Amino acid sequence: MGKIKRKRILTGDRPTGPLHLGHFVGSLQSRVKLQDSCDQFVMLADTQALTDNADNPEKIKKAVLQVAMDYLSVGIDPKKTTILIQSAIPELAELNLYFLNLVTLARLQRNPTIKDEMKQKGYGTNVPVGFLTYPISQAADITIFKADLVPVGADQLPILEQVNEIVRKFNKTYGRGKKILVECKGYFSKTSRLPGIDGKGKASKSLNNAIFLSDSKKEVERKVMTMYTDPKHIHIQDHGKIKGNIVFDYLDAFDTDKKELKKIKAHYQKGGLGDVEVKKRLIKVLEDLLTPIRARRKELEKNPEKVMKILEQGTRKAREVAKETMVEVRKAMRINYF
Repeated sequence: MGKIKRKRILTGDRPTGPLHLGHFVGSLQSRVKLQDSCDQFVMLADTQALTDNADNPEKIKKAVLQVAMDYLSVGIDPKKTTILIQSAIPELAELNLYFLNLVTLARLQRNPTIKDEMKQKGYGTNVPVGFLTYPISQAADITIFKADLVPVGADQLPILEQVNEIVRKFNKTYGRGKKILVECKGYFSKTSRLPGIDGKGKASKSLNNAIFLSDSKKEVERKVMTMYTDPKHIHIQDHGKIKGNIVFDYLDAFDTDKKELKKIKAHYQKGGLGDVEVKKRLIKVLEDLLTPIRARRKELEKNPEKVMKILEQGTRKAREVAKETMVEVRKAMRINYF
């Protein structure tokens, strides 16, 4: 019997600042799990981060190291997972250029994810072209590594749909009956969206409403104690609401003792349990999670050169894969001149 081919995964983050608990439940813990059974590439998408940070490249450069430390501290293993820097693989820019010819401006403007993000950033008609063409760049990232699975949140599904449209268009235009590039599927975590601690939208670096993996114990305590709960739960004896209560959203995501959590919810709803007690439980739950992550990160911070060496090795390995794909792409497009 032949060897079963492992699924290949492409995932990553825009390095614009440290990662938070939303990243952890949305993708990081899935990556740690999947690296044992899949061929996984994790990208530090610095080129994409520059699309709306072009005037501050130093911010992106610093964040690359910080995010890499977050990866390693949560358990992403460079012996199992290839961690790479996007801008250091020029083949990605080449494939992105070819893909630009396969997508219309009207199609990009209809992409719901891009429309929402443009609105959030208040671009209006002054949107940078690099930002508008983000789905095309992501298509190049995914297809150059021939990824089968892409861990995403539900809000990113329109991006994957456009990626697969580009793959089909490329294969139809240049494949001559062959599938040169492969379509991908989304991989979804159980908790794909963690709310912000202020109850306003999802946890976000830009909104400063998140608990970061690198936050100190004191900072975690402070943030949890400011969390939005049930505004009508004024007195301990009052009946409390679970739905829309951010503390319970976080307990659902991180508390491993589901049996005890069920009892706590019933007690809170019945009355007789105060918000402070529930928040103290969440603090303990988060500290159990974050303490070993902080310890690993502290060791990594002592040797940033080692972290950069891991990135260099991973990027070199990833580039070899990218080069192989581009040989096939150029041959299919009949531009393999030499």
